[in-house]
Amino acid sequence: MKIPQEVYSIAEDIKTMRIRGASRIARAAANALKIAAQQFKEGNRNDFYKYIIRVSEILRNTRPTAVSLPNAISYVLSRFKREYDRGSDLEELKNVIITAADNFIKYSKNATKKIGEIGARRIVNGDTILTHCNSAAALSVIITAFKEGKDIKVFATETRPRYQGYITVRVLSREGIDVTLIPDSAVRFIMKKIDKVIVGADAVAANGAVVNKIGTSLIALAAHEARVNFFVAAETYKFSPMTVIGEVIEIEERSPLEVVSEDFLKSVKHVIIRNPAFDVTPPEYIDAIITEKGLIPPQAAIIVLKEEYGYALEDLMTKAIARVEESEEFLI
Repeated sequence: MKIPQEVYSIAEDIKTMRIRGASRIARAAANALKIAAQQFKEGNRNDFYKYIIRVSEILRNTRPTAVSLPNAISYVLSRFKREYDRGSDLEELKNVIITAADNFIKYSKNATKKIGEIGARRIVNGDTILTHCNSAAALSVIITAFKEGKDIKVFATETRPRYQGYITVRVLSREGIDVTLIPDSAVRFIMKKIDKVIVGADAVAANGAVVNKIGTSLIALAAHEARVNFFVAAETYKFSPMTVIGEVIEIEERSPLEVVSEDFLKSVKHVIIRNPAFDVTPPEYIDAIITEKGLIPPQAAIIVLKEEYGYALEDLMTKAIARVEESEEFLI
């Protein structure tokens, strides 16, 4: 069965950042799996299994850093594989994919809303807030607080080189919130005016470190220096199970043409232009992570992982131990 063009289009939109934001990427991946299942017409249950695995691989390979992407795919595939192992027929397997995708999308949207409600309790009347990039979860906190009647002001960074801060400013402005756009490099200068920093996350590691848009760690450092509370708003499906066994979250590096023009690139010789899309903020610079389950210290990330992915962690640990034993046997 040929993979639908719509699935390729979604994958390309994720890769090229036409679909951006960890939650939106996760929902798009789940929706692509749903579309793939709906449009499968020719073949048996075994053909369908191979087809869905191929679709999931295409989606996984679009963006390496946003953990929400593989977690969304795993949410759907884990249910699909259980039904496949039980011997379910083709129609049942298709329905499992469609239902699981719908459930994930619904959960994702509700989680963002819940984060807004929980996080808004940490904002008080008169607060000035700094945010970075364009995070649906962070915006949910800010907008919910404003709708509760709290008088707040927001500073938003441009977030170079893709300027996602422009999206944030437009959203906040439409809500009627007092918002000021600043260059990324003005963060330390402006920090003395800030009461709280609220950012999103693309991934949360087992030790509580947060991977987010490049520049986040510098903002956290400036907030730490100024003794300003630094909050991360993140759904639990952004927590990375692989980091429990020591896997490192890959930091995506994007094209230098996002940073400089093609003419400039051609005009310089022996110059390397790097464009990392994300950085890592250590847990000691984070006051709390706002999840749909509640407000937690970053050090509690491992507890969330055990609660949410306990079934998967056991399998990961077993495989990790097996790899170690194999390498030791080889060395002997």
